[in-house]
This record gives sequence, structure tokens and C-alpha cells, in this order.
Amino acid sequence: MTTPSPSKETQRQLRSWRKQAAKYDRKVGRAEQTMLAGSREWIGARASGRVLEVAVGTGRDLPYYPAGIELTGIDLSPEMLAIARARAAEQGIAADLREGDAEALAFADASFDTVVCALALCSIPRPAVAIAEMARVVAPGGSVVLVDHTRSDRALVYAGQWVIERFTIPLQGEHLTRRHRAEVEAAGLQVVEHERLRSGAVERIRATRP
Repeated sequence: MTTPSPSKETQRQLRSWRKQAAKYDRKVGRAEQTMLAGSREWIGARASGRVLEVAVGTGRDLPYYPAGIELTGIDLSPEMLAIARARAAEQGIAADLREGDAEALAFADASFDTVVCALALCSIPRPAVAIAEMARVVAPGGSVVLVDHTRSDRALVYAGQWVIERFTIPLQGEHLTRRHRAEVEAAGLQVVEHERLRSGAVERIRATRP
């Protein structure tokens, strides 16, 4: 299917991710040992059948997927994808990794049994559009699995997030205080699992398409 050209905001985000690709693993690796501990495993345990990972990045989720799935991953950045492909080859993981825009997925309706998006909605320019696209391409009865930063309910933590965003948003397009449950429900998905961790600053959602 034909997809529209990326928006100016998406093109700006692409430039940012291309610059960050070489150092992304070091950056997120530290977070995975603290705030994000266990999140990759949580994702993998909920993936089955035909799986699409939106914004697959450098492929850090790949080793956690179960055997026997049919895995496709898309990302804006060719530099990120090059690292993901090398990781998949090194670990003997079969995956179709290709360039793509989360806001305009180049797949037919109901193409996948599971759609995953980890640590990317914080930087996708229009997360509600991306979630609606995920809902479109997941099959009835399938799952959309999300992990991301979210706005803490604790005033002191939120204050710190707000200060950090003054730098991360203009420099990297990265938001720390978005919340996505309402967008998931607005896309017609039914939330069946919802967790807030690390003082409410990390959110995990699994939703199904009725």
C-alpha cells in the first residue's frame, strides 16, 4: 500500500535518531538496569504469532521474543536498523527489518497478531496517530503491547521530569510526561493490562482489539 510522505516533525525526528544511533545502546542500557528493568522480558512474554515491532530501533527487544513467531520490525532510521540487523544476524534471529513511519504503517488492516512499541511513543511526533495505526494493523483478538515513560503522579518526580523535558524536547524530541492509555482506548482498543512502575514514571500497557 502507498504511504504518505513523512511530516516535517517526523523528518526532524529522523534526523535526531540518525545522530543518536551510534550511542543509543549505551544510553538505554543504563536505563534498562534501573527504571526499565524487566520491561524487555515483559514485552517478549506477550508476543505471539505474527509480530510487528514499531520503532524497533537497534533491536534490543529481539532476543526476548519467543521462538516460532514471525517477526517484522520498522524504524525511521537506517542507522538504527543497521545495528538491529547486525544484532539479529549475530544471534541467529530471523526478522524482516525495514524502514517505516509509525504514523503511516505500510501494512494492510489486521496484518499482525501482536504489535509492540517500546520506548518510542515518547518521541513519535503524533503518538495518537501511531497508536491508531497500530490498532488498524492488529488482527481482532490480537494485542498491542506498549512500554514507555509517563508522567509521574508524585509531585517531586514530575517536577524533575518537567525540568529534564526543557532540554530533551528541543534537543531530541523526547517527552517524559506523556500518557497513552486514553489514546489507546480512543483507538478502539480494550486495555487488559496496565502497570505504572518506578514512582509512576514507567507505564506498561497491553490492549486487545475486540
